[in-house]
Amino acid sequence: MTSEVYLDYQSAKPVDPRVIDEMTPYLRDRFGNPSTLHNVGDLATEALEESRKTIARFVNSDTDEIIFTSGATESINLGIIGYAMKNKRKGNHIVISEVEHISIHNIAKYLERQGFNVSKVPVDQYGRVSLSKLERRLTDKTILISIGIANNEIGTIQPIEEIGKLASEKGIAFHTDAVAAEGLLPLDVKRDGINLMSLSSNDIYGPRGVGVLVMRKGFRVNPVLIGGGQERGLRSGSEDMPGIVGMRAAAEIMEKELPEEVKRFKTYRDRLIKEILGTVPDSYLNGHPEQRLASNAHIRFEGIEGEALLLSFKDRGISVSTGSACTSKTLEPSHTLIATGLLHEEAHGSLQLTVGRFNKDEDIDVVLEAVPEIVTRLRDMSPVYKRKK
Repeated sequence: MTSEVYLDYQSAKPVDPRVIDEMTPYLRDRFGNPSTLHNVGDLATEALEESRKTIARFVNSDTDEIIFTSGATESINLGIIGYAMKNKRKGNHIVISEVEHISIHNIAKYLERQGFNVSKVPVDQYGRVSLSKLERRLTDKTILISIGIANNEIGTIQPIEEIGKLASEKGIAFHTDAVAAEGLLPLDVKRDGINLMSLSSNDIYGPRGVGVLVMRKGFRVNPVLIGGGQERGLRSGSEDMPGIVGMRAAAEIMEKELPEEVKRFKTYRDRLIKEILGTVPDSYLNGHPEQRLASNAHIRFEGIEGEALLLSFKDRGISVSTGSACTSKTLEPSHTLIATGLLHEEAHGSLQLTVGRFNKDEDIDVVLEAVPEIVTRLRDMSPVYKRKK
């Protein structure tokens, strides 16, 4: 890492060195293509199917329900657009929440141009979906619900099992973006009634450029990439074997280490929240106080801009975020924070701190020392902040 302290694990994670060790042979000697029939190709086919088994175990699905892709965005496209196009004769209505990842909002806009109707379920002040409000938006034309397991910005965890049960009772397919929850919550498509699940390799400390769509039996999608017919004709293109093996290794490590990691992350998260809110006046927690990811501390500060906070931390060699990496270069406030009821100026003054596998106690010390100093300096410069007496 180039920074002294990295607390932006939600936007990108380093590849675990153990994963790189597993990938290396497939970059050198085991370079075969699974579509070929010779011995080198057979080794690749064996690795591909072993990887499929591992990912299936990771999410409690069947092996033949795993489709490898180039990453979460493609998996989401294949799951939502692919399912919508395959099943448009059944209905043209899709439901998402107001706090879904920006990629899903953009897919919704695309589908609306293709003649689909999209409803967005509002959330409460913590960013959590109401089952009653979700149910009221369902119609006899609804064919798909897409709600992520957890929010990638504020870390709020959704009532996924209850949503899955509702979708099943109504005979509606249920897709979930599981990326923010990977490596932080146990994933189980059977328990939660999930029919389509999108996954990313990097979010479990595997390589970028690899992802998975889990598609349960009985559900069908149209391919969004047309070519040589790999992955049962649903995702054409030669499989990225080093990346897929890397994702397999990352999932194996995560299966073993998740409970202890989550325990450690919660300690870091709770310390960040408690000490920042306790030492910095006019600071507030965004997201649910209890139903939140173990790695996420999302704090709002009155009277200052999140971008100024980010740059101040950057000057100190500390990497943090103001929100989703996919929208961080825009000047618009987070759609997630606006959906929770914050005003534009309030949403702009938020800081996202996310911890991960390679953080140490000293990293938290450094950040906690920096926050009050930076906030005080920026407020002293602010023409709008007024200290309460």
